[in-house]
Amino acid sequence: MNKLLKSAIFLGFTALSWGGGGHAQAAPATSPSPAPAPAAQRPNFLLIVADDLGWSDLGSFGGEIATPNLDAIATAGVRFTGFHTAPTCSPTRSMLLSGVDNHQAGLGSMAETLQPGQTGQPGYEGYLNDRVASIAELLHEGGYRTLMAGKWHLGLTPERGPAARGFERSYALLQGLGNHFGADQTHAWKAIDAAPTYRDNGKIVSYPKGRFSADYFTDRLIGFLEEGAKDKRPFFAYLPYSTPHWPIQAPAEVIAKYKGRYDAGYEALREARLKRQKELGLVPADLTPHELVDVKPWASLTPQEKAVEARKMEVYAAMVDRMDENVGRVVATLKRLGKYDDTVIIFLADNGPEGNAIDAPHQAALKPEGAAKLGIDNSLGNIGAATSYLGYGPGWAQANSSPSWLVKGYPTEGGTRVTAFAAGPHIAGGRIASAFLSVTDVAPTLLDLAGQTQPASFAGRPILPFQGHSLVPVLSGSQGAVRQSSEPVGTELFYRRALRKGDWKAVYLPASGSAYPRKSVGNGTWQLFNVAKDPAETHDLAPSEPVKLRELIADWDSYAREKGVVLPAAPAPQQ
Repeated sequence: MNKLLKSAIFLGFTALSWGGGGHAQAAPATSPSPAPAPAAQRPNFLLIVADDLGWSDLGSFGGEIATPNLDAIATAGVRFTGFHTAPTCSPTRSMLLSGVDNHQAGLGSMAETLQPGQTGQPGYEGYLNDRVASIAELLHEGGYRTLMAGKWHLGLTPERGPAARGFERSYALLQGLGNHFGADQTHAWKAIDAAPTYRDNGKIVSYPKGRFSADYFTDRLIGFLEEGAKDKRPFFAYLPYSTPHWPIQAPAEVIAKYKGRYDAGYEALREARLKRQKELGLVPADLTPHELVDVKPWASLTPQEKAVEARKMEVYAAMVDRMDENVGRVVATLKRLGKYDDTVIIFLADNGPEGNAIDAPHQAALKPEGAAKLGIDNSLGNIGAATSYLGYGPGWAQANSSPSWLVKGYPTEGGTRVTAFAAGPHIAGGRIASAFLSVTDVAPTLLDLAGQTQPASFAGRPILPFQGHSLVPVLSGSQGAVRQSSEPVGTELFYRRALRKGDWKAVYLPASGSAYPRKSVGNGTWQLFNVAKDPAETHDLAPSEPVKLRELIADWDSYAREKGVVLPAAPAPQQ
């Protein structure tokens, strides 16, 4: 197990004009799909994932960060204000690529946090398992050229990497994080098993030190697109950035753009973003946000503390800014290659923003001598450089998840409702869609748009059918939702649970704390919210709606049995 990711146990996961190499190692499906439509009629796909992005970070979702390229795509297409994921990254990615619940696709919990009772259980393999076929495998089988550059986090071994799961060309960070400038591959980092691993078309390689992650991942994807410029097949390009995941680092010239921007503090930022969200029609005009949790008031901080906190947010904003700039590079490449008008673009974040205090890769490095040995320098003037190692903390994270409750790691709206939008051919643009949507919906949507049907088996093995729904009716504007109000959708991670059913949502957070995160915010009982009327989950209706609560708890119990959920041991009482 890579301790860089195991550290999470200690530190937290707390309208435009649209018109129209080698091969993957997977064997052919034994139950082939019907013949797809001719390539000329089939769209290309560009699937972009941001890592730990806040719901309000982009300008098109209420933020002040410069994101003109993503905003142009979002406003030309359809913005989803009810799109939901798992509470953390690898469970989300397993659902994104398979269309199946993470407890069945292999990431019932993160590989780095598996508990003794979960290890070895079906659905808890810690990698994308063989009960599912990835969307890359299915699209490749259907005649697509499949490309990937970025974060994988779905298996470390060659047979579990992207080159073995349907991608013809791939450059992948295998673990969940790494230094954004490739500076943590030194002997000291390797000695504590905290150096990331990269595979280039299946082969282990060294990351080019000094290249910013979003820049280099984009370079590689553009290279793959250019290689196939004359290929007559449509393409599926997957670009899962590792930005803005901690450690917060960015090029100095981009950080400088945000100097002083956040000196008023996280409460002021949250208020400004919520005002803008209301103006954009993203949230109700009378919405009251959830209160901040476990955050020191900005006015109570010392001048030095304020300076450090403001610098953290400046760096984080620079990471989002640079990611947007790189999306613009991909768009420019597609236009230059004559592929843009035929490409469906889907963008999403993998979960809510990271809200825990992080200042080292794992607990052993918290000691001054450990940080010094690793070359970590978190002094004010060095924050954001390759030798710094920080997260941006709970104040900014909760401002960035505005107006929702909590952050990454929780099944609340702040942890699972994410920025998402789609644009391109077959999509009626210039809209906001508010229906509840799931990350499991992406794979069936892509297959539907490709004119393919999911087979019953793949590579000689049966596979689970999609559990998500095709979003084609939502994308076309012919239908506002793809789920009946009676369909329950469950969530579980780290002993925390939720069940969504129509406008209703039940949430269980344990009263006791645990190593992830270090503080508890639950009361050890199920709470009930009407998220249509109260999307910020501010009013617990459990006392007044006991019948509805019992119904949703029973639905969650059924979900857990069906998906094979193995709850970890209850968290120990806080000291």
